[in-house]
Amino acid sequence: MIDRLACLFFGVFVVTPAFAQSTPLPSWHDGPTRDNIINFVERVTTPGHPDFVPENERIATFDNDGTLWCEFPVVQLAFVSASLQQMLPNHPEWKEDVAVQAVLDNNLDYFLKNGEQELARMLALTHSGMTREEFRERVGEFFRAAKHPKYNVAVTQTAYQPMLELLNYLRSKGFQTWICTGGGAEFVRVISENTYGIPAQQVIGSIGGWKFENRDGKSVLVKTPELLLKNDKEDKPVGIAIQTGGTPIFACGNVRSGGDIAMLEMARNNSRPNFQLLIHHDDEEREIAYGEKDNASLEAAKEQGWQVVSMKNDWKTIFPFQKEASNDR
Repeated sequence: MIDRLACLFFGVFVVTPAFAQSTPLPSWHDGPTRDNIINFVERVTTPGHPDFVPENERIATFDNDGTLWCEFPVVQLAFVSASLQQMLPNHPEWKEDVAVQAVLDNNLDYFLKNGEQELARMLALTHSGMTREEFRERVGEFFRAAKHPKYNVAVTQTAYQPMLELLNYLRSKGFQTWICTGGGAEFVRVISENTYGIPAQQVIGSIGGWKFENRDGKSVLVKTPELLLKNDKEDKPVGIAIQTGGTPIFACGNVRSGGDIAMLEMARNNSRPNFQLLIHHDDEEREIAYGEKDNASLEAAKEQGWQVVSMKNDWKTIFPFQKEASNDR
């Protein structure tokens, strides 16, 4: 099922619109999931309430792939694959790198097993020597052309409408919304504000090396091939602590590889009132249904009391271009 979505085709880039919403979470069905989110947010943002949290501590962290947008096919994998195929003839030594071969073979299982930071390492490897401006321009060109093969829309249009609404709702209540991805931070920063309303400086991710140089009389930052910080699984709380200087009271991830368990546990251990949200991909008709072989994320949610989102039952619509599902679920 996933293999048939393994490659990207190209088309026209469309920026995801911001949502103007008067009623919180309009694309969410009425029910416990929506009610529990709204109840938590209202409690922690109401002055005088026992659960009130000062605005400077209202940190909300979100995984990206599979949490904020559709993760199959893997967007960053398509970008790295195109770069590798172009550059490999000049770098025969790369053939000895198992991750390089996994990219060329479109071996998603390798990256599920070894973490998204391996993709971030491939990103650093293939774009070493580029200035920050050159890299951002190349990523921008990719996103202006990349289309999702199943839906035939720009890949950024596969951001989940209910999650865009949730981000806007939290920000309207004084929350800082942060992306916390296992992929490359610089890659996601190129599209984070236009797609999610999240500024580049609030993207946490795996970080490749940089060096400061003078080129043609101009001071520039240049990418180097090493990976300085991996930001997946147990390393996500580390990245959050380094970049936010705090601990989230709201954290959201998804069921796929167990990569978000540690981030949600970090939020749960906050001494302030806190909330954990886990997206379950159980809608084969409107998206793609998948889970985990060991069921680790859902088991952790059950044991620790996290709120699980059923895409099939909790969301009226998944993408902005889809029709709403009826209330008869």
